[in-house]
Amino acid sequence: MIKVGDTLPAATLMEFSEVEGNGCSIGPNPVDVTKATAGKTIALFALPGAYTPTCSAKHVPGYVEKFDELKAAGVDEIWCVSVNDAFVMGAWARDQKTGTKVRMLADGSADFAKATGLTLDLTARGMGLRSNRYSMLVKDGKVAALNVEGPGKFEVSDAGTLLAQAKG
Repeated sequence: MIKVGDTLPAATLMEFSEVEGNGCSIGPNPVDVTKATAGKTIALFALPGAYTPTCSAKHVPGYVEKFDELKAAGVDEIWCVSVNDAFVMGAWARDQKTGTKVRMLADGSADFAKATGLTLDLTARGMGLRSNRYSMLVKDGKVAALNVEGPGKFEVSDAGTLLAQAKG
């Protein structure tokens, strides 16, 4: 499992874009994790699935709500990563009204989750291999803080915890 001090794995996530611009075309666009984190501070949180109850009611809204405070604490971008396809993440972004505050990134085949060692096997619930619920503060591609939730918990990966760590 990835730990504080480790470099994020080289992986490609996918992001749905509804508008053309900044070199992005409409539709799913690849996000090279190594390039996208270089020289930046990223508040990254991951969750088992889009539209799931805790994720929709608490996890994503907390990061949208704390956007200004996270930016003031030195965070350049907020990323939400989930094992879903880019179309689902794009629809969920619209539903959650994340706008430009939270980048909703798809880890469609769980490659990033597997590379970090932060997987959650929900096959028995019909959901297959997913990402564990966690948050991490990433500075220039390296993990500066990591908060992994216990099974079925939502206690340490919230926006408030990561904000306190960003303020340092």
